[in-house]
Amino acid sequence: MKDALAIHRWLLAHQVHHEIVRLPRPITGVEELPATISAAPERCVMVTVFEVTGRLGREVVGVVSSVAAPPRPGAVGALLGARDVRPAPAFLVNSATDYAAGLVCPLLLPRRLPLLVDDRLAGDAEPIFMASGERHTAVGMRALDLLSLLSGKTVDLRIPRPRGSREAIALRH
Repeated sequence: MKDALAIHRWLLAHQVHHEIVRLPRPITGVEELPATISAAPERCVMVTVFEVTGRLGREVVGVVSSVAAPPRPGAVGALLGARDVRPAPAFLVNSATDYAAGLVCPLLLPRRLPLLVDDRLAGDAEPIFMASGERHTAVGMRALDLLSLLSGKTVDLRIPRPRGSREAIALRH
C-alpha cells in the first residue's frame, strides 16, 4: 500500500511544493477531512472508485472530485454510456488503487486505472487537501499543481435537469 512517504518522495522528485499534514485525530475516510483540519469541503479532494458494467464487460473507474460534490453513479454512467455503475467494494478499491479504501490519494494511481476529473475542481493557487493513504496524515498543495499532475480526463459530472413542464396531471378514474 502507498503512504504519505511515497507521495512525499514523488512530489519532491517532481519539485512540487506540498505539505504533509499531521492530523489531530485519525480518519477512516476522506469525507472526515474537512472537519478534522477545519477546511472547506470544496478545498478537500477525494477519489471515488466505481465498478462499471458496460458493453465490453466490467471495469473499474476512478473519479477525482471535491468532498463537497461527490460524483453520482448516474452521472458517471451517463458519461460512460454504462448499463450499471456502483461504488466499488473495499477489496476492489484496495487492489485497483494500491491505497486503503476511503483514503485514496489522486496521486500515484496506477496507469491502468481510468481516471475522470470533475471539472468543478478549482484550478487556482489556493491550497487543497487530500488523503495520503494513511489515517493520521493528509497532503496539502496548490490546486493548480494537483490538476497539472493528474493524468485523467476532465469531465462535466453535473446531472442535467429535465427540460419541459413539471406539472402534475391527474389520471382519469
